[in-house]
Amino acid sequence: QVQLVESGGGLVQAGGSLRLSCAASGIMFRINTMAWYRQAPGKQRELVATITKGDSTNYADSVKGRFTISRDNAKKMVYLQMNSLKPEDTAVYYCNADIIISWTTGTADNYWGQGTQVTVSS
Repeated sequence: QVQLVESGGGLVQAGGSLRLSCAASGIMFRINTMAWYRQAPGKQRELVATITKGDSTNYADSVKGRFTISRDNAKKMVYLQMNSLKPEDTAVYYCNADIIISWTTGTADNYWGQGTQVTVSS
């Protein structure tokens, strides 16, 4: 059974930094694209950043220049370094990954972590 578990959330003042981590565990053949999403109260879940198997990255305009996504394929982990945090960054942050379970199929399934709370005070 595949699991994604986030950690590193917390309370920080505006202008501060946090680093989120997500660990994948279980039986799997290959992890393709990994991503971070976030959801604030009363708002839709939005894509924050993505990173491919080959380390190609993309960012939402709202976090570009402040956040950095990275991955460690040997450890099966993905990270989100968040700098210059703003109150509008307050949300639950979710780890996401496309994973191929078996070599007998080329189809990737999508998995979600449980989320970690990030609160930025003014």
